[in-house]
Amino acid sequence: MSAVRTLSAAVLLLGLAASPAAADSSPSASPSGDGDAPTTAGTSFRTATEIEQGQRATANGAAGDYLYWSFPADAGQRPTVRATVKLPETHAAQTWRVDVYDGLRRRQACQWGAQTRTAAADASSVELACVLRTVRAWSEPWANDPLPGTYYVRLTAVDLPTADLGARVGAEIEVGSKDMGGAAAVDGSLSEPLVPGVAMKSGADEGEEDRGAVLSAIEPEDGWSSGWWSDRWVWTGIGGVLAALAGVGGYALTRGSGRPSRVPPGA
Repeated sequence: MSAVRTLSAAVLLLGLAASPAAADSSPSASPSGDGDAPTTAGTSFRTATEIEQGQRATANGAAGDYLYWSFPADAGQRPTVRATVKLPETHAAQTWRVDVYDGLRRRQACQWGAQTRTAAADASSVELACVLRTVRAWSEPWANDPLPGTYYVRLTAVDLPTADLGARVGAEIEVGSKDMGGAAAVDGSLSEPLVPGVAMKSGADEGEEDRGAVLSAIEPEDGWSSGWWSDRWVWTGIGGVLAALAGVGGYALTRGSGRPSRVPPGA
């Protein structure tokens, strides 16, 4: 029975360690203050405004323009993009759409969410949402799976009436994600994040008049994950200990008291 007690203690210790280990295995973005959130949007992939997960970014634009933002997403995360468009007081019915692209400019499908919505003529705003598939740590070259790296959000109106072209609109966008844990883990990992992205850097602070393209510096708050660790390791270890415990317990129950009662003592 000492072996049973030892294995029980090991199971308890592993159970206590499971929660913090799983929590530390995947980065999560903490919301930033509204004062730090961007107030402009880019007009192309190259000029996309960088935002962190948890930030609520705002921008003013004209109906018919393309508005772009970029954000980082790591393995094990399931990003959700939410956008709100504030429309002018008078306008015709308008259809707005939000699209998400990965670092290779591949459009990523939404699992669910109102990716396209039509606002009635008397509507003051329209809300859009796109829940992406879980970002994978590794994928086949021919697959279109979302991979760790920079993602781009494009917000625009489609089939816009001519009378509404150029009308001033306001946009709000926020990106969050859910950590899917070991259930979404796969073997393998990328050596580098998928195309870290390109951003536009202003030279105003350095006395320069032009703007140059530089590599994007956005990344998850805790850095990019290595891709090999997930809470599956913890639960696999717990499963192995429980299997050993079941084997010891089954042996203790089935072996009996040792010497059968029907055998004479002198035999």
